Amino acid sequence: MSHTPSEDRLRELRGKLIPVSELLALFGTRVRNDQSVLLITQTLKDVGLSTIPYFAHCSLRADVQVVPEESVTSPEHNGEEDEEAEQDGLSQGTLPQHSFRIGDLPAAHNGVDSVPSTAQVKTATHLMLVKNYSQVPVIDGVSTLRGVVTWSSVARMYEKNEDIALANAMVEDPPTADVHGDFFSLLPMISEYGYLLVRDMSGRITGIVTAADVTERFEATAWPFFVVGEIEFRLRKCLGAALEPDAIRAVQRRNKQTGLITDVEFNGYVKLLDGHQENPALRQKADQNWQALSWTLADRVQFVYQLDRVRKIRNMIAHFDPDPLSKKLCEELRQFLGLLRLYT
Repeated sequence: MSHTPSEDRLRELRGKLIPVSELLALFGTRVRNDQSVLLITQTLKDVGLSTIPYFAHCSLRADVQVVPEESVTSPEHNGEEDEEAEQDGLSQGTLPQHSFRIGDLPAAHNGVDSVPSTAQVKTATHLMLVKNYSQVPVIDGVSTLRGVVTWSSVARMYEKNEDIALANAMVEDPPTADVHGDFFSLLPMISEYGYLLVRDMSGRITGIVTAADVTERFEATAWPFFVVGEIEFRLRKCLGAALEPDAIRAVQRRNKQTGLITDVEFNGYVKLLDGHQENPALRQKADQNWQALSWTLADRVQFVYQLDRVRKIRNMIAHFDPDPLSKKLCEELRQFLGLLRLYT
């Protein structure tokens, strides 16, 4: 039966991380439906609180941070700041608050080869040998999962000298998740078992995600994050060492003119060096900034063009799009990072 915690109890949560399941438990429920989500959202709002990310969009095992409500609303900016935020792709340099789902992996939707519970053990092992599988699900009908045959479970059957039957050669409680499960919350399970069966909302098994799939996807999707991070680190290192605080303030937002290179948004790096930008005052300062770098072997026009390309690619990957970057875009990042390494 649902109930509403006291205002004092809710205020105690401010600034804390709490699993979604515990937040629901505070309101006497274990499920999220229209009624419970509306109740929790409104009750938190009444005491000036909200969560990041929004608790209704997360896995039950995911952690959310309870924060002041005003911190998750979009602040009002003037036109120039809005345009800069749009160019940077992220407001105030923060990452979006949506989650990456296990269903975003192609393997979760690639289908699954299986055997029925009436099959012989050799039928399952033959399929594993032919397809080079490490496991084969045992499924009756469309969605009745009986277990999973693995090489380990087959070996265990022989070690125990049990009858050679599919029931003795399979794991009866294999790891499963629905397609909307939070990817990062499920990583420990994939690491422990080596695989994870994925169901759609109707209960049908739609695919198997293995540790190899995670490794491949990590390289394709997460690798650009680390490359862009190193690019920004090296940009800050060289620009921060060469430029005066006043030069840096010229490209910072009016409400954050600290003169620190760490407070410059990515679009600001371009403005610091672009000799063809529309603002004449910034063009003149950019000329001075480029001279301060003393990169005599670098072609300024090409460097700024590549830097702006990195900015655009960064905006693409900052939302952790399920579709990985193309090889061409990855190569652009790799080339620009290699160039920066020559100067920093």
